Amino acid sequence: MRVDQQLTLASKQLGQSAEIAECFVSLRLARHVRQGEAAVRAGLSRATAQRIEKGDPGVAIGALLRYLDAIAPGMTLLKLLNGDDPAILALERRSRPQRVRELSKAEMKALDF
Repeated sequence: MRVDQQLTLASKQLGQSAEIAECFVSLRLARHVRQGEAAVRAGLSRATAQRIEKGDPGVAIGALLRYLDAIAPGMTLLKLLNGDDPAILALERRSRPQRVRELSKAEMKALDF
């Protein structure tokens, strides 16, 4: 009989599962890999890839590792969770809001019509 893992885990553990899923999504987006393409490379169904990225705790660890290798060959799960990947860091930098500086008096005068 199949057991729904979401019903058997505490909310803290479900939160950790969601954090792991966010790491997978960030890595995939940072590496510009489509979800379907990563699933095919990993030998998984697209539904399983969706479950991984939604944080389903019932997905086997082997499927997680194959999906990770399909997105970023050679990367370990520990590196993913640490957020050490340069592509993820670049994605985070691009997504941060940029502060707009005020114009100097000379720049304001040049723009005055």
